[in-house]
Amino acid sequence: MGYLQQTIKAVIRPGDEVGYVAECLEIAVVTQGRTLDETVQHLQEATALHLEGEHMAAFGLREKPTLVLTMELDPVHAQAS
Repeated sequence: MGYLQQTIKAVIRPGDEVGYVAECLEIAVVTQGRTLDETVQHLQEATALHLEGEHMAAFGLREKPTLVLTMELDPVHAQAS
């Protein structure tokens, strides 16, 4: 058997209209929320439900993987005074 990952990577970005969208890169999980805290909570719940009863190795994951989040933000440029 090959290398099993310890982490599930996810990206959180601003939603098109309001709130935030979170998407896992290794597994098919996408969710959203009005706030960052709500979005992270929804992501944790959705990931747990997606993996419930599954063999982690089938997803290339070790048992009890860690969720690693990256936040995408638009750059803010300094204003000259």
